[in-house]
Amino acid sequence: MIRTTNVIYDVPLDSNSTLRILNGITLEIAQGEAITIMGPNGSGKTTLARCLNGLLLPTSGEIEVDGLDTQNAPNSLEIKKRVGMIFQNPENQIVSTSVEREIAFGLENLGVPRKQMHEIVDQMLCQFHLTEYRKYPPHVLSGGEKQRLAIAAVMAMNPKYLILDEPTSFLDSIGKREILALLKRIHHENKNRSTKDQITTILITQFPEEALGRERLLIMDKGQIIDDGHPDDIFRKIAFMKRIGLDVPVEYELAPIIKEKYGLDAVALMAERDL
Repeated sequence: MIRTTNVIYDVPLDSNSTLRILNGITLEIAQGEAITIMGPNGSGKTTLARCLNGLLLPTSGEIEVDGLDTQNAPNSLEIKKRVGMIFQNPENQIVSTSVEREIAFGLENLGVPRKQMHEIVDQMLCQFHLTEYRKYPPHVLSGGEKQRLAIAAVMAMNPKYLILDEPTSFLDSIGKREILALLKRIHHENKNRSTKDQITTILITQFPEEALGRERLLIMDKGQIIDDGHPDDIFRKIAFMKRIGLDVPVEYELAPIIKEKYGLDAVALMAERDL
């Protein structure tokens, strides 16, 4: 479990003033959850994500990953092993000269024996449909393939928590579908794993459609979590979402009109269609 308690994060502006980015975040994230975080630009989503895996340390408050305090320096490596991070632009985290070496990079740093490392690399190449590109330099891959590679390199280290910070922002429609299908696959595979082996996915996005089918939606604004619940319940609060500058999926926009005219629940019909 990841637990945050009254987390505050301030950025110094000058010698006399600071800007508060996170303002009292208290949150529990259980093993195996599929969580989406949405909020307007500047709401603190990325800062929260980087605090959750120890890239940033809070100004005050506590963050614990499976009981490990992120502010305790000796815990840093173990926390980063447990909490994998995927950035918005995959080119910002790809460092190696070939696809297979990129997947092996983190394993080498962890001291994984060579035979086991080769087995894991082969497994990740197959699982993420990258086998034909194993010798390719990453820069020749498409945007979606680069993002799959970035995720494969993180997943090779067997994280318990996977944070994806707007991973589809730079992708075309095909690349977006690939990443969302991957998240859906992880979610379904969790159902066949024991709780201790399940992977928690935390997806940060500006696209409301990407929250559909996930278990929990957090809404952030001005450094605070202002709503926390099932996506269906939150998206039905259309006026609330519009007030803070967020969109809802189109079926929720149409639902009141269709309900009034035909007596049908458009959201339920769309969900049934997508089963």
